[in-house]
Amino acid sequence: QVHLIESGGRAVQTGDSLRLSCVASGSAPSQYAIGWFRQALGKSREEVARVSQDGSKTYYTDSVKGRFTVSRDNAKNTVYLQMDDLQPTDTDVYVCAARLIYDVGSWSYWGQGTQVTVSS
Repeated sequence: QVHLIESGGRAVQTGDSLRLSCVASGSAPSQYAIGWFRQALGKSREEVARVSQDGSKTYYTDSVKGRFTVSRDNAKNTVYLQMDDLQPTDTDVYVCAARLIYDVGSWSYWGQGTQVTVSS
């Protein structure tokens, strides 16, 4: 069982930066790959980024490549999503999720999400 808590979301202006955190607790959280998703009301959930258990592999959806960076500090059981050059289209609830295999399978655990609002 892994429990995930996100933080760091807030209202910002276009071009600003934010760093989101996903703190994992429970049974061996460093054994899980972590994904960041975003979902606005009425829209489908989109996987934004993903990081492998040791941090050596990452994935980004095309719309955030070059602007977002995912990383993790296993000593702190924390995964970060650094978001630069934020745009109004990045406005969403950002949620982190965990699964045992980096690139396949369903996501086993989900956080509650943190709201990011970008105004022009």
